[in-house]
Amino acid sequence: MTHQLDQYRGFTSSILEESIEKLKTYLSFPTISAQNTAILETVEFVVSMIDELGGTTQVLDDLGGNPVIYGHFAAGDKGDSSKTLLFYNHYDVQPPEPLDEWHTEPFNPTVIDGTLYARGASDNKGDLVARLTAIKVLQETEGGLPCNIKFMIEGEEEIGSPNLPPYLEKYKDLFNADACIWEFGGKDEKERISMVAGIKGMAYLELSCVGADIDMHSSVGAYVDNAAWRLVQALASMKNKENEILVEGFFDGIIPPTEEEIEAVKNLPFNEDAVAELYGLKRPLITASRGRDPREAMVFEPTMTICGIESGYTGPGAKTVLPKKATAKVDCRLVPGQDPDHILACVQKHLLTQGFSDVEVSMINGQKAYRSDYSHPFVHLVQETAREVYQSEVVLAPNSAGTGPMFIFGEYLGLPIVSTGVGWVGSKAHAPNESIRLKDFEQGVVHMAFMLASLPKALSVTA
Repeated sequence: MTHQLDQYRGFTSSILEESIEKLKTYLSFPTISAQNTAILETVEFVVSMIDELGGTTQVLDDLGGNPVIYGHFAAGDKGDSSKTLLFYNHYDVQPPEPLDEWHTEPFNPTVIDGTLYARGASDNKGDLVARLTAIKVLQETEGGLPCNIKFMIEGEEEIGSPNLPPYLEKYKDLFNADACIWEFGGKDEKERISMVAGIKGMAYLELSCVGADIDMHSSVGAYVDNAAWRLVQALASMKNKENEILVEGFFDGIIPPTEEEIEAVKNLPFNEDAVAELYGLKRPLITASRGRDPREAMVFEPTMTICGIESGYTGPGAKTVLPKKATAKVDCRLVPGQDPDHILACVQKHLLTQGFSDVEVSMINGQKAYRSDYSHPFVHLVQETAREVYQSEVVLAPNSAGTGPMFIFGEYLGLPIVSTGVGWVGSKAHAPNESIRLKDFEQGVVHMAFMLASLPKALSVTA
């Protein structure tokens, strides 16, 4: 395999500049799903990238929402046409704001000291181009494509993939595969490649309280209730000072982790000082007061987070106002077994029983959690090939702390899923100055090519 790996490295190096230029063009599209910008032109460009490599495409747009792109590459003459790998990616990106914190223009891709800065570089346009580049590497080296390769590339991941389930249900035969590589991944603070075999779910809620038709002079606070105070009190009733969630029924249905998953989490690296420095933390980790291992909390425990509160006047100087309305966005990250609709019902019931019937709750985004079979040969294949390519320790967690539409892939397609990618600890996905390093991009291409070369043999174990 050493000769084969050297082949992949050599050819990847020879086409790296061409691939990065392709990525720069892709990154220049301001494909913001939240604002519905540059969607159709981005779809056209993605289709052209697949077509250029000899793949076939279908643009699925009959079920609403932004188009879903299907891509297919057939196994080469020496490949195994009975085995298929699916790549999941998305072409939409987060809004770039706050713009004044960017050092470069977010949609003018810029390379500085080997790092490529642009919105979408790590989440998730860089990974798609790396995977397409890996296909080109395999096409141009001995053996050709070792198996069939499919792509699902959607355009609403950054707004919660609200229209993806019906597409996956209707077109599940089209996307049928033996295994799936998910969208993201990268290197941690010690340059170890980090990947996950699952993902947390989410119940993203909006809470609102209305007290009047208009804002009022603050002096009437002597006898008029304050919508902002009501909302703050309602929020405080759901979580105590020890950061324990108090909503009855919130933990219903949780599937306990397996012994193998527990052991894997115990072996995950975690450097509290490095985390504190990375984020500039001002207080100790909340797990310390509960005597909990932060690694176990990150993987196995659900969360409830206030993402933002809006009410009244927040501009410069003073404005003595009693606000008519207050709203809050709350995300609950869920673990396997929890149901977003049940979480919504529990929060609604909690507020009623606590005397906050005037606080309304609605769900903006709901997704279930998913974990692959940790012992599946495909999971081990991705790990082992990464060790050879990166020549470093590989960190594989049972699930990410973040969320995506992985559950529906498991439900409709029934396949093992591993998420790995070309990011790094400083990628700043969703934040200003998002980036990838060119060396990580190059290694990611080699890893995908090397992993695909070994896929048919690894999957034959499960046949």
